[in-house]
Formats: sequence, C-alpha cells, structure tokens
Amino acid sequence: MLEEFPKEAIEELRATNPHFDAIVIKHDELDKRVTEVEEGREHMDDLELEKLKLEKLRLKDEAYMLMNKFLKEKGLK
Repeated sequence: MLEEFPKEAIEELRATNPHFDAIVIKHDELDKRVTEVEEGREHMDDLELEKLKLEKLRLKDEAYMLMNKFLKEKGLK
C-alpha cells in the first residue's frame, strides 16, 4: 500500500500522525489475514472474507486521502 508515494513522506506522516499510523498497521494486518484465507491457511466464510476486503479497501482509501493531504500541505503535490 502507498507504493507510489515517497517512502520518507510515509515515514514522516506515520511518525507525526498516530491515526495514519494506526490505519497502515490495521491495513497490513487485514492484508495478511486475507492472504492467509485466500491461500487456504485459514478458513473463513465468503461473507466474512468480503467484509475484511471492504474494510481493507476503506482503510486504503483513507490512507491515500491523508497522504495526499499531507503532501499538498508540504507543497510536494
């Protein structure tokens, strides 16, 4: 997630914005869990898996919004 943004900017925002940091952590946790299910190492019904994917997408959208706002405020975008 956030691969197209400068790594330094991501690190700075994570260090200065606890909410953004929590979003990134939660997204990564969900990503790992979804992968576990999709690769058959964890069982979950389809509805629950879809809920996890939607939550992961919501977090990604919020992270992108915060990152773009941060870069705009810094004059980098």
